[in-house]
Amino acid sequence: MQIDAEKFSWFQVSEDVKQLLRLAAEHWENTSESEKYINQALAITEESTDVLVAAYRYFFYKNNYYMALQIAGKVLAKIKASEQLSDKWEIAKPILMSRKEEAIIRLYLNTYAAYGLVLAKLGDIDKAKIISTQVKEIDDKNEFGASIVYNILTRPIEEE
Repeated sequence: MQIDAEKFSWFQVSEDVKQLLRLAAEHWENTSESEKYINQALAITEESTDVLVAAYRYFFYKNNYYMALQIAGKVLAKIKASEQLSDKWEIAKPILMSRKEEAIIRLYLNTYAAYGLVLAKLGDIDKAKIISTQVKEIDDKNEFGASIVYNILTRPIEEE
């Protein structure tokens, strides 16, 4: 599979990192090979939000939920720091609501919803419910998938 170089043109990283991401995509079927390229890209530029997002998505789709969670957590921490968001939901919520159309806040909400989904995959249902509830409070257009996760996590167990 040949990857079009233009697909990575918006990444604010060096060409060698873009090449590593291309190689990871081209070797998708060989997990150990593709993971090697993702890890090299992370090692070169772990501070790049674009590479971190690519990595947590990569690990999610490769069913490596522990790595997906760890890296999504880095994305969340990085955005919290850059946007000076509080760790306390009741303080962060009104800021997130008023800024939810901004690209960086949308990325935060998408990542936070994904973080909750990964927690659910790892069996931490209580934390996943909290996160999906919080994102749902802001997501009036159901853009971030939190409502779906919440509905799945709170659906009554059907009797057989």
